[in-house]
Amino acid sequence: MWARGLAGIFPGFLLSAGLVGILSWLWPGPWQATVVVGLVAFFLVWMCVIGSSFFFANGRRAWAWISGAALLLLGGLWLMQWLHWIE
Repeated sequence: MWARGLAGIFPGFLLSAGLVGILSWLWPGPWQATVVVGLVAFFLVWMCVIGSSFFFANGRRAWAWISGAALLLLGGLWLMQWLHWIE
């Protein structure tokens, strides 16, 4: 139980940051207009990720899936920035 909770807290933080970051860049208009909404949404998304981490069968699976999703999203953000799709 502790492992699943910690998986929701630590890599879940990065997953939430990646989700909110992607949504901020996809929203029409300048990304600066989404900062306040993104900060509010970040905590809601993070709490949902923490709660959903308890649906996994064990801590190892929770860490693997949440960490993998976080790496995928943050890697996607980095790739978009490297390709100059976003600035």
